[in-house]
Amino acid sequence: MSTAAPVDSVILVHGGFVDGSGWQTVYNILTKDGYSVRVAQHPTVSLAGDVAATRQLVGSSLARSSSSAIHAAAPGRVMADSQVPWGQDALAGTVSQPAWRAKPSRYLVTTEDRMIPPQAQRAMAQRAGSTVTEVAASHSVFLSQPAVVADLIRQATAGSGSGRPLARVR
Repeated sequence: MSTAAPVDSVILVHGGFVDGSGWQTVYNILTKDGYSVRVAQHPTVSLAGDVAATRQLVGSSLARSSSSAIHAAAPGRVMADSQVPWGQDALAGTVSQPAWRAKPSRYLVTTEDRMIPPQAQRAMAQRAGSTVTEVAASHSVFLSQPAVVADLIRQATAGSGSGRPLARVR
């Protein structure tokens, strides 16, 4: 008879040729049962890399990031709990020729974003000379308002590069 304490945190790890999205149904069942579930999104490039990515989740599964609390809807929770771990080196690289310097760009400012403040989004868009559209949406606008995102992409691919802002979306 085991005297070990019950486990309430689970990390689901996928195999080769797939990613963590295949765990969604299992994730839904376990979270409904009250488990704290994380989904590994390891790169499957090397065993050492996969082990390192999974080990990062072991430490972070006890101290959840603030983004997990922000995403309360079911699809958002799955996304938050399956985020790919990353480090400071992801921000350390330099881009020698940003595409926005030579090509027209669009920026969808999400005014209800709690990850990147709208003021910061507007500053980045202005720096890039982007055509701006604003929408009352969260950081995960592609989940909450996919039609708005698709419409912006349609407009961009149709050559609406007149330099004038697209209509404000509310």
